[in-house]
Amino acid sequence: MPLTVGDIIDLPVLQSGEPTTLCDQGFDREVRWVHVSDVADLSSLLQGGELVLTTGDALRAAPREYLDGMARAGVVAVVAEMTGADSRVLAQIGEVAAEVGLALVVLRRVIRFVDVTEEVHRALVAEQYAEVEFARTTHEVFTELTMRRAAPAEITASVADLLGTPVVLENLTHQAVASAGAQATLLLQNWERRSRLQASTEDSRTENWSVVPVGQGDDQWARLIALDPSADDARTAMVLERGAQALVMHRMAERGRLDLERQAQAGLIEDVLAERLRHEDDVAARASALGLRPAAEYVPVSLLVPHWPAEVDPVATQRLTTQLLDVTVRAVRSAGHTGIFSVRDAGEVRIILSLNTSRARSRQQVLETLARTFRRDIDRTTGYGGAVVGVGSPARKLIPAVRDLAGASHVADVAASMPPTERVAFRVADIRIRGLLSQLRDDPRVTRFAESELRDLLLDDIEHGGGLVEVLRGYLELAGNKSALASRLHMSRPSLYAKLARIEEILDVDLADGESMTSLHVALLVNDGAKSRV
Repeated sequence: MPLTVGDIIDLPVLQSGEPTTLCDQGFDREVRWVHVSDVADLSSLLQGGELVLTTGDALRAAPREYLDGMARAGVVAVVAEMTGADSRVLAQIGEVAAEVGLALVVLRRVIRFVDVTEEVHRALVAEQYAEVEFARTTHEVFTELTMRRAAPAEITASVADLLGTPVVLENLTHQAVASAGAQATLLLQNWERRSRLQASTEDSRTENWSVVPVGQGDDQWARLIALDPSADDARTAMVLERGAQALVMHRMAERGRLDLERQAQAGLIEDVLAERLRHEDDVAARASALGLRPAAEYVPVSLLVPHWPAEVDPVATQRLTTQLLDVTVRAVRSAGHTGIFSVRDAGEVRIILSLNTSRARSRQQVLETLARTFRRDIDRTTGYGGAVVGVGSPARKLIPAVRDLAGASHVADVAASMPPTERVAFRVADIRIRGLLSQLRDDPRVTRFAESELRDLLLDDIEHGGGLVEVLRGYLELAGNKSALASRLHMSRPSLYAKLARIEEILDVDLADGESMTSLHVALLVNDGAKSRV
């Protein structure tokens, strides 16, 4: 710890001089060095932060000029021998010292100044050596942690050990992701509320915390916090900064490793689809080496986020895509499953899953639970909601599972265009006729059919704005239930009957006829699918 004026006055060698404090202002100031001199003007000899020892001749001769000069030179305290001074004189000198704000102590007995300087300088040099040694130890600790890519929990523990105080690593949502040090568990009680309160009242902190960001600017992803640090501020700041740097290096190394891993996974999928890999044993060996657990069956899955932003800023798009992939991988692994992953298109991740089905749950239940986790975490992380999961046909071999990823993508694409439901994971059986129409959407005969069925009604809506297409859509969705349709549209029955009659007149159909209803419903689905692709 740095030596203060008060620490030096309390030294036995100074106490033997029977010190009397005339002004105690600045007793807590740090002393850089001790200087002995009787010169009246020391301004050209000092650098600031010194404690001056003097026999007091210049002080007696001109107290104000002497003390003013000392204060201007940055002296933190004056200790003067004034063995025979009158108490009234001392009181007057003390008043001057108080006016200029300078600590002043007089000695009533003569002491050897060399003893004082030797002891203080020895302590100061020892302190400086201790700081250098601590800095060296800190450097070695964090260099070693960085070289072997230590986990965040171990880095946090090392910060706590060096500072001798509890330390917490929290993410940007104020969740404590790692903690270490004595009573750290106790100090984590009600953590999120306390941390939010601390962060919102930086000017008047509620607790004695030292905080450094982990990452800078837009790349900040956490905060490293020392709780009630006992070390001095400079030492605490140094260790926290080195800890934050080690955490950033770990994250960069892990991201680089994960990037390589994910590139290899995507490459494996592309090699199978391009038939560069044709033997199941080769595919299985590579997949296992990339972390896919062998399983009785593999499930092809497509995770699709509707309304994903188009690429405008490549850097922002890449960052968002990385977030999507990170969330997907984390959700799969947190649930005890394994997979290989590939980003196919904007807002879509293709996955071959090896499911952990140890619990007594069906495959569909497991997938639905995982899909809900996808939707929740993607919404929280990226701000884009409504994610859906298309599930292909499970296969006992990897090559058929990879080849059916196209089918899973098709299912996800159709599911994203369907009206919102509670379901998140969809199979081919769940998309029904929409799936069939989606497969036929590029056939011009299907488009011509839909156009011939609806053309006159679409033109009437454009020309008169009657909203008849939406009335027809509701009528078909509710299987002709006019009461339910009137309630949905907040419309009186006579008005609804008039609109339905107008639709029959324009299209020259009988809406009570089952075949007419089927044809019109199919045409509307085709038309909706065409709009969603624009």
